[in-house]
Amino acid sequence: MELKISATRRAAIQPDMIGLFFEDINYAADGGLYAEMIENRSFEFVKAGGDANDYYFEYDGMYAWSPYPADANTGTNAGADAAITLRTVQGSPLSEENPHYLRVIAREAKTGLCNKAYGGIALKKGMDYQLTFFARCVSYQGSFLAEIIKDGKSYASATVSSADYSEETYNYFRKYHITLHAEEDVAGALFTLLLTEPGTAEFDFISMFPADAVAGIFRKDLFDALKALQPGFVRFPGGCIVEGNTLSNRYRYKDSLTKPWNRKNNWNRWAVHGNNEENNFCGQYSHYNQTLGLGYYEYFLLCELIGAAPLPVMNVGFACQYQSTEQVAMDSPEFAGFVQDALDLIEFANGGTDTVWGAVRAKMGHPEPFGLTLLGIGNEQWQTERADFFERYTAFEKTIHGAYPSIRLIGSAGPDITSERYTAAWDFYRKNTENPDFVYAVDEHYYVRPEWLYEHVDFYDDYPRTVKVFSGEYAAHPAPAPNRHSNTLEGALSEAAFLTNLERNADVVVMASYAPLFARLGYTQWAPDMIWFDETQTYLTASYYVQQLYSCNMGDVTLDTQGLEKEAAKDGLYYSVSYSEKEDEVIVKIVNANDTVRPVHLQLDNAYAAREHYFAKTLTAAKADMAHVTAKTAKTSSADTRMPGTTDAEKSGNTTPMHLLPETAVVTDSEGALTEEIILPAKSFTVLRF
Repeated sequence: MELKISATRRAAIQPDMIGLFFEDINYAADGGLYAEMIENRSFEFVKAGGDANDYYFEYDGMYAWSPYPADANTGTNAGADAAITLRTVQGSPLSEENPHYLRVIAREAKTGLCNKAYGGIALKKGMDYQLTFFARCVSYQGSFLAEIIKDGKSYASATVSSADYSEETYNYFRKYHITLHAEEDVAGALFTLLLTEPGTAEFDFISMFPADAVAGIFRKDLFDALKALQPGFVRFPGGCIVEGNTLSNRYRYKDSLTKPWNRKNNWNRWAVHGNNEENNFCGQYSHYNQTLGLGYYEYFLLCELIGAAPLPVMNVGFACQYQSTEQVAMDSPEFAGFVQDALDLIEFANGGTDTVWGAVRAKMGHPEPFGLTLLGIGNEQWQTERADFFERYTAFEKTIHGAYPSIRLIGSAGPDITSERYTAAWDFYRKNTENPDFVYAVDEHYYVRPEWLYEHVDFYDDYPRTVKVFSGEYAAHPAPAPNRHSNTLEGALSEAAFLTNLERNADVVVMASYAPLFARLGYTQWAPDMIWFDETQTYLTASYYVQQLYSCNMGDVTLDTQGLEKEAAKDGLYYSVSYSEKEDEVIVKIVNANDTVRPVHLQLDNAYAAREHYFAKTLTAAKADMAHVTAKTAKTSSADTRMPGTTDAEKSGNTTPMHLLPETAVVTDSEGALTEEIILPAKSFTVLRF
């Protein structure tokens, strides 16, 4: 194939076009990016159950906790002869928002409580771990022993005297700090907190973080994976949790703008995923809760630390339209409260320290504004006879732009791109183009088979340019089984092919993000996902590397492909071309979806004819692992990055995930000279720069 490189410039590419969509699904927040190691740290977890329009929850404050040692005469309701008794109680709490706490009656020394901590505590040899907890010494003057134990062996331990506390509340809860040092690596261990002498004490907010947590908040390996993507934006916190399965369990961001122990616990909308009659409408994720430790302050901070624009999403007074018909009326005080929440959030993000919510931000540690420019209005909302989303969007838009005219609003096209609700949404936005600020972009979602993505690489070619697109949730879902819920190279290549369509149409598609972002092994409601992880490791998928190759290789403007990409697509080759003003480089992204190698010869415009050097980065179905050879060191260097795997063998997210590692190698011809003829490996995605 001959690939003609034109010097004719077409559409400007938004610098923040490729971003991230974070949803608290698959234990992405608690148990994931939020580096807290203790599960149910405030004894407030609930067990959720039910089905559409009939959801409920039951308090289960001892979830994840047990008496320790397990072989002692123990029990949560044990009699006076028990070595230890644990029970959650209410009375004079540490936090009114989280009113339960744990009473421990120890009748023997070195008895107490233990925490299962999701899949168990994992420690790295030589690392420190910071433990914070509150205790009220009802009738106790001994010490507290924190210890990480597996199979009777201690891997880290430290003691603090009950008299050695940092502060005390009005009702005598004392705050303690302990540093635990890991003597060896371990995974699947128990966290224990013991009384060294008999006595009675009450505990609340038992929290442990690794010392390498970024900003003391984010799990480092997961944070590093996000930062390496160089995303333009982060949309948060979802997703369906913005709405909740009921309005009472929606994500209430104001509950997170306080001290961690004062953040009101909430059950997660995904706790009821998969409920059915066979499991009595109570599934395996029934204890999926939100501590709100990863709150809106932390989301804004995350965006700042990785250099991405924040894109929070607001509820418009609907519970999840898939799961509920619950809503507040537009003429009610409750709806006015939803609109006010949007105004208050903008003030929290951007207001001076002399404003109400700007002062809250400053008190949390960030006096400088976060610089919010984007705001989502609703998540996957659509219009029905009963659900008046268009009217709600209009009310939000009028109020927000009346106070903050520069905020760019993101609308919703509903949950798909094929139905009448999708068509109705676009009709609505396009009828309001007399107001150029009515909507910045419309959020489209599609989870489809790889074949659909290959077949629709011209999807946006004929879109009217009057209203912009945010491709907010997309992913290839390979089928049939067993790959339906697997991250496969084939799926990733189809995503790369579809992204050539988004880039070529950058004059209408201004933002794009793969979804979902994270999944914890064994705690997964939805797959495939971009990044998988467990207690100790991160597993980067082929889809991750596709996103990285795009986000780190975006030009400023597209170059004219003269429609020739349509013929190439018929031959299983998909490409787009852009130009970087800053680096004075042409960037070609090209997918070879075929089972055989394909040669491509570059036909350069005269403007580029004098260029002798290029480098290539290739994501391919190599049959063997390859070592990291060399990296790009200068503009004129040449490199080829390849990723191991086969089209059906990437098992990231299954019980034996692969770690997909890219390789970089020099590209030359047989005589060692740089060449303009590219041999595309079978099943590969290549980025060329010259």
